Amino acid sequence: MNGLGDETWKWPEHRWRDCANRVRAGKRLTPPWPEGKRCTVALSFDVDHETIELYNGGKSISRISSGQYGNRRGMPRIMSLLKKYDIKASFFVPAVAAKLYPDEQRSVADEGHEIGIHGWIHELNSLLSAGDERDLMMRSADALEAITGARPVGLRTPSWDFSEQTLAIARQMGLLYDSSLMADDSCYELLENGERTGVIEIPVEWIRDDAPYFAMSVTAPLRPHTSPEAVLNIFMREFEQAYLEGEMFQLTMHPGRIGYRSRIWILEEMIRAAKAKGDVWFATHRQVAEHASTDL
Repeated sequence: MNGLGDETWKWPEHRWRDCANRVRAGKRLTPPWPEGKRCTVALSFDVDHETIELYNGGKSISRISSGQYGNRRGMPRIMSLLKKYDIKASFFVPAVAAKLYPDEQRSVADEGHEIGIHGWIHELNSLLSAGDERDLMMRSADALEAITGARPVGLRTPSWDFSEQTLAIARQMGLLYDSSLMADDSCYELLENGERTGVIEIPVEWIRDDAPYFAMSVTAPLRPHTSPEAVLNIFMREFEQAYLEGEMFQLTMHPGRIGYRSRIWILEEMIRAAKAKGDVWFATHRQVAEHASTDL
């Protein structure tokens, strides 16, 4: 058995083909970058704050306090760096986090950054009914619009958990792009059951995410931690190869991870390295998706 109660090796061909083709990568979208730039850097921040612990029941006051760090120290350090280097970024925010810190999100929007959907309370879409998932996505968009004054055009599912219904709901909402899947390094069009959707995917990857390197759980048998120097090296190698290929370097960070004193310098070093090239386009995910859509 596969642990899911289903003998998948006995599936008829149509069943595994249908499963593999529900949501699939279509055409790679690599139009020339604006103004003759060689490479694009798309920085993003998942502003989870307390929502992960709240989704899990909110029983740990310690983990809730840890979630506050992103607001109190992480976000100010991130915003200061982005302002220093005149860079616009994308912030994916659970609606509950935005409601807890509306002034924070209004400030982010006022400074010209993008705010995208990141669930209601960092729920897992694959555990929801289609109706509940649709309701939460729409409620999340409404909440972010009410707080920031701008309707989100992009989605990043919490924990990158993408259900069978997620793409269909995103299409119903008229979203421009998703940033939850991992089929490529470059942007691509999403296919649903083999049909083109016009929805742009700005792919993520755990390699380009600070959380796997810096996460720590007192209840887990292992307590992984990677040195900041090693994380910088991984991110830098990803960027250098993206630059060599003339494509996109997308990075996912969390205020409650990258925002610590011993880690925030990683972000600054990445920005400085990219700026030093002289021909890198720093863009929000929305800007990347709008540009990539010209290649559809």
